[in-house]
Amino acid sequence: MASEPDPERLRALEQRLAAAKGKPKPERSRTAKGFSQGEVAYRMVIELATGILVGVGIGYGLDVLFGTLPVFLAIFSLVGFAAGVRTMLGTVRQVQEKTDAAEAAGRERD
Repeated sequence: MASEPDPERLRALEQRLAAAKGKPKPERSRTAKGFSQGEVAYRMVIELATGILVGVGIGYGLDVLFGTLPVFLAIFSLVGFAAGVRTMLGTVRQVQEKTDAAEAAGRERD
């Protein structure tokens, strides 16, 4: 019942499996050429945090100058947050434009 396997059949099976598997093409990143997704995410976090910190710094400075501690701090914290979000959206727009241009160039080559 249990006979030795036929080496020719095994070799043919291995060849068919190798041909069926093939080598998958590496998937291209959706981010712009030259940027990894981690770099883009890190850049966006830095832009948001910088906007908030600059707003807090300006607000605190004005509060110390005028002697109205929580007023300008709260206002400029929100302004800094809005500026950080706006800067992040600009980065997203820029990366999307580069990605679209790279995809269009790739389609033209194909």
